[in-house]
Amino acid sequence: MNVAVLQEKVSRLDGVEAVRVVAEGDDSVDEIHLLARRTKPPKQLVRDVQTLSQVLFGLPIDRRVVSVVQLADGDADLTARPELVDVAETVGLATTEVKVTLRWRDDFLRGAMKGAATMITRPRQVAQAAIDAVSSGLDEEAAVDLASIDVMELGGHMVAVAQVILVTEAGERRLVGSAFADEDETKAIVRAVLDSLNRFLPSLLL
Repeated sequence: MNVAVLQEKVSRLDGVEAVRVVAEGDDSVDEIHLLARRTKPPKQLVRDVQTLSQVLFGLPIDRRVVSVVQLADGDADLTARPELVDVAETVGLATTEVKVTLRWRDDFLRGAMKGAATMITRPRQVAQAAIDAVSSGLDEEAAVDLASIDVMELGGHMVAVAQVILVTEAGERRLVGSAFADEDETKAIVRAVLDSLNRFLPSLLL
């Protein structure tokens, strides 16, 4: 049994916002904790987890080791996803440093990126600073990187679109996120990065 794979697969079940799997041995699961929306009864979520484990690893899971906490949609969003706090830029004669601060539960994640002071590279510097902030809170078995960031006009609105690579023990995944950039392009870039990762971050952040 691969705990990281099981955790990642469970996080993709309908209604699940966050998951943590605890296993001390290779052939049993000690605890599974789920944070979920109220789209399914808790008993159904437990059965989904049991079926998934049986199909993937042929491993039966006792329903008593699975705990489910269900929150209202707004509460789940606030609890399970990092929130943008601030983006700060320090501009010099030739270089610019971007610092991004995120709030994750009761902690802050901070990242920074320094590069040439040009308008062409600025969106990428902001996105990289966001990636750096997220990376500061990841467990050692996961990594993220930026594939591309674009700010474009779509349907009469400016939109930031981020492509992010997430690597875990389960493999490599290319993710896409977006955010409207009509009012604040800088914050929209950070939100696009977060949007691409939001479904997976709750189970990967420490």
